[in-house]
Amino acid sequence: MTVPSPCINICSLDAASGLCLGCARTLQEISDWSNLDDAGKRAVWARIAERRSQGLVPEQPIALKPRPVSAR
Repeated sequence: MTVPSPCINICSLDAASGLCLGCARTLQEISDWSNLDDAGKRAVWARIAERRSQGLVPEQPIALKPRPVSAR
């Protein structure tokens, strides 16, 4: 089974961390993705999980979080 890409088409780099706000990858990881074997891709996924657990990137990208309903 092919390892899926973490890309969710929210491509915006955080200037402070250098991580994509959508997929939590570095530019190097993004550019290397298509050349990685499955083990390399799983390693990237593991680094993404670690970044999220450390709070370096949101668990869910801001653009995908439900917006609060405002009362009128």
